Amino acid sequence: MKKNIFILFILFFNTCINAKEIRLGVALPLTGSVAAYGQDILSGIEVASKLNSRLSNGDEIKIILVDTKGDKLETSNGLNRLISQDKVLGLIGEATTPNTIQAISIAEDKKIPIIAPVASGDKLLNKKQYASRVCFKDSFQGEKFASYVTNELNLKNVVIIIDQGNIYSLGLAKAFEKAFKEHSGKVIKKLIINSGDKDFRAIASQLKSLNPDFVYMPIYHPEAALIARQAKQIGFNKILTAGDGIANQTFIKLGGNSVDGVIFTDSFDFNNPTTELGKKFILAYEKEKGTKEVPAFSAMGADAYFVMVNAMNECIDNLNTECINNKIHQTKEFQGVSGIISIDESGNAIRSVVIKEIKNQKQVYKTSINP
Repeated sequence: MKKNIFILFILFFNTCINAKEIRLGVALPLTGSVAAYGQDILSGIEVASKLNSRLSNGDEIKIILVDTKGDKLETSNGLNRLISQDKVLGLIGEATTPNTIQAISIAEDKKIPIIAPVASGDKLLNKKQYASRVCFKDSFQGEKFASYVTNELNLKNVVIIIDQGNIYSLGLAKAFEKAFKEHSGKVIKKLIINSGDKDFRAIASQLKSLNPDFVYMPIYHPEAALIARQAKQIGFNKILTAGDGIANQTFIKLGGNSVDGVIFTDSFDFNNPTTELGKKFILAYEKEKGTKEVPAFSAMGADAYFVMVNAMNECIDNLNTECINNKIHQTKEFQGVSGIISIDESGNAIRSVVIKEIKNQKQVYKTSINP
């Protein structure tokens, strides 16, 4: 018995001694106006890394982190450093669609595989070879939500609030509007805002005057929370809805009681994990963070990490960027944290969408819609 233990120890020791360091670059906004997105994604990557920090041959995965501050120039500089100086074999990032476009352009030029955790713009991966994502596309998110509000909630007319300088907002609004009209819904009006706006009293007044069945806000959480607050202050009490741009606790903190009743699309619900890895991840997250309330973006960050590691393991005998990229694009029925994920040849993920409602300052699961 002692001899067997000694042999196992020697084998383990030799594996550790011979293990190489495999570098994985992560580029996210950890400070700035959209830091909540980056921090949630990073939390998921960190917990996933603790669950699986080595490849199947014992090589250690080292995460090298860059704070892009939500800025395109910082994203560009950070990605170039990760590739040229740190010699990473793969990349995870960015968070927002505009910055992810910037990150992908650099990864494409350098031929380094990159996985986007949450950037959902439909055209994000058009004619790209080294990019993929683990989230759904806006067309899927918008179409399924339009079907839900008409068929399940019986809502007939809407006002859409669009951030005119935000690619995510423009794409999701377009997808939702098209599908909503196909379901015989009526768009009363489209109201235009800009990222960084603070005063939405004019928007709130128009909402009250127009009196739609509901409002759809495919925008980011800082502006959405302020709109909810200022609309409630003047007595507007119709249903507010949104996309996954508000799927974080910061939206609830900013909006307070004004965001209770908001219905939105998301990628994951910690009370309804559908895979064993999801259940395992929630336990690990609770041990690490002191709560089992895993943000959806954390689950997506974890899935980006696990898909990347799975591809690296598939290339264990020939570990290079080309092989890793090919294996990512061949991902089929992967049992991820957020559910079952397949990635097609273009890099787009085939997966479900979750619908939630905010009740008493908590995200409450309503339903899941499969592809």
